[in-house]
Amino acid sequence: MKFVSTRNRCGEEYSASDAILKGLAPDGGLFVPKTMPTISPDFTVDKGLSYAMYTAIKPFFEGDELEGELEEICRNAFNFPLPFYRQDNAKEVMELIYGPTSAFKDYGARFLAFTMEKLLQKRGEELTILVATSGDTGGAVASAFHQRNNLKVKVLFPKGRVADRQRAQLTTWGDNVESYEVEGSFDDCQKMVKDAFMDPELKGLSSANSINLGRLLPQMAYYVYASYLFLLKYGKKPVFIIPSGNVGNCTGAYWAKAMGAPIERIVLAVNENKTIPEYLDSGEYIPRPSVKTLANAMDVGAPSNMERLFDLFASYDEFKKNVSAWSVSDDEIRATIKTVYDETGYILCPHTACGEKVRRDHFESEPTIIVSTAHPAKFETIVEPLIGKTLPIPENLYNITQKESQAKEIDTDYHKIF
Repeated sequence: MKFVSTRNRCGEEYSASDAILKGLAPDGGLFVPKTMPTISPDFTVDKGLSYAMYTAIKPFFEGDELEGELEEICRNAFNFPLPFYRQDNAKEVMELIYGPTSAFKDYGARFLAFTMEKLLQKRGEELTILVATSGDTGGAVASAFHQRNNLKVKVLFPKGRVADRQRAQLTTWGDNVESYEVEGSFDDCQKMVKDAFMDPELKGLSSANSINLGRLLPQMAYYVYASYLFLLKYGKKPVFIIPSGNVGNCTGAYWAKAMGAPIERIVLAVNENKTIPEYLDSGEYIPRPSVKTLANAMDVGAPSNMERLFDLFASYDEFKKNVSAWSVSDDEIRATIKTVYDETGYILCPHTACGEKVRRDHFESEPTIIVSTAHPAKFETIVEPLIGKTLPIPENLYNITQKESQAKEIDTDYHKIF
């Protein structure tokens, strides 16, 4: 199994392990499979989550140096539950919110951390991980990589644009994790990371954003897992409705579908950052400065993983045939959180509310899985006034908020993080 750059499919080929350690291709492109594999014949949901994740990811590591250790990595990385909340018949919410930092990013971050640590120990090497975050990514990466051998982490986040509890998850680790509060937007942070990678004088760098293949593969795997569970339960293929910002999560779903997972359709729910819906309407892709919204982890105006979607769907017509996206306003987020709670008692975070709004407006009669991306307790200042009650805070999140914050304030010059 080999991987190539989105910017040169005929260029140099890499193993999964080498692609994960590099993070970004030398030409600035993102790693994609040279040929998309099919789902392994021994894939099963009968042996639990970690084994299902292992068998879904396994085809990407065929012939790789970690092939024989992949099952152990998955067993260690995916040691928390993945429950589903049933809204109605053939309508479910996949709750990716029960990892160490109460967000879906825990799946990719933990797999990446265990994989990188194993590889670096085998090779006797060290790496510095750069990660830009609009909210949840940095916390998941910091948690997953904290005190891992042979690894240092530098987390960049936009000042004033993350929730207080998210900020605690970004800034309270110490040891091998450093945090930088940037005077700018998430897009500025992301550009700093990319510019650092392209600097020939900086060596030993890698990424933990969804641009890294190791983040994407677990996301692909839980869509394979969820779609087969859904098919077994209802005899129908689900429509996945995915809150989307940097579009790594939905790219994982598209890869799962391309591998043969029983998925009917994939739909993106975005906030007021409308780059993708505008492209679908006009046929002209124009990245824009990000707009601050209640669903802050999705505040992305120039989604990095669009390169992978453009690689998968090479023409505008093909892209439009396969990709749907709707924008949800802050007022609609508020109204959806309140309405769902009043009707059912179920509590949504602002990002998941985007998915629920799209479901109610466009897919009410279809079999659907909404992707719940973060625990609502991370956004208590938004959610609690809408539902009129105090949210219980998960123990892991509470413990982090009690630690001392450590962050350096910098401008957008990436040299200042070294």
